[in-house]
Amino acid sequence: MSVDLDFSNLSVRDALDLAILMEEEAKERYQELAENLEFHHTEEAARFFRMMVGQEAEHGAELSEKRAQLFGDDPREVDRTMLWDVEAPGYEVARAFMSPHEALEVALAAEKKAFRFFDRALPEVQDPEVRKLFAELRQEEVEHQKMVRAEMAKLGPRDDFNPDDYADEPVAH
Repeated sequence: MSVDLDFSNLSVRDALDLAILMEEEAKERYQELAENLEFHHTEEAARFFRMMVGQEAEHGAELSEKRAQLFGDDPREVDRTMLWDVEAPGYEVARAFMSPHEALEVALAAEKKAFRFFDRALPEVQDPEVRKLFAELRQEEVEHQKMVRAEMAKLGPRDDFNPDDYADEPVAH
């Protein structure tokens, strides 16, 4: 979660910057996961993570546009060291061989994690504008969860995916 964040003194600009940084981190992590899965020839799961790259990039662009409208190119006073894995899927959940169902479960967990971040932060936030922004961002995480669940429904029942079916046999030296 976050490091060195005092939500009680957070400005609207800082709140927007943190949200943008969260989206960038999530986008980069989904990109890494997609590349790893493509390398290991599990294209279906990689395809879903590529879609999530686009979703996170789009949301980040919307937030960046809002920030630019409000604050121009004022410098950031927050940086990525102030957060870690707030929305990005954790490295510990990624495996070389994942089914589409497993990829969706990873994404759903990440969206729930982001919701919890905003939900926990809200009671500490003093500024009414920041509270409003965090409430909106929390609700967007609910919408993202619905989107992931809709993708899960499209897949239908879980398959009999076995990661060992994709693993290479050991090579003798």
